[in-house]
Amino acid sequence: MTAKNLSTVAADIIESYGNTAKNVIDAYRAGGERAVSLLEQRWNAALKQSRSQLTAEVAKNASAAQLAFSVYYTKGLTTTTKGAEQVVNQLVKLAGLGVERVAANANLFEEKTGMTTLNTLAEVTKPGVTALSNLASTIEQKSAQLASKIAGDDVVNASVKRTSAFSQRRKAA
Repeated sequence: MTAKNLSTVAADIIESYGNTAKNVIDAYRAGGERAVSLLEQRWNAALKQSRSQLTAEVAKNASAAQLAFSVYYTKGLTTTTKGAEQVVNQLVKLAGLGVERVAANANLFEEKTGMTTLNTLAEVTKPGVTALSNLASTIEQKSAQLASKIAGDDVVNASVKRTSAFSQRRKAA
């Protein structure tokens, strides 16, 4: 495994953890939406049960209050999850660029000095990186399954297909 291959695997691991984070965010959003739905159902059932004891104005105000709560909670949930996804996207992007830059500098260092220390280090770390890559893929898949269970059929999981920063640069060039 050369330094370039090591950096490609590192970029894939970063992207896998990014997808895992997005799956957790999706699970959080779906759980929050389900909580609002359950609260609405409970509120409506309680209101229906006690409607005979309430004036029309009180029942109307209770329905309006519940609707306002649901709207604000849902807006807050949407805003925070979108913000969290943007943060994860930026972190994955910056980390990928960092790995790309380190790999480019490592190759340049080896070319200029004639030393292959970094390449040797890449070979030594190969078993650990492979194990970490497998672990990251497993965690990503399990988080996608969890998000699907929480959301039911309405979840869109983060893309499992990964491309390294190197292949993205090649496509752009």
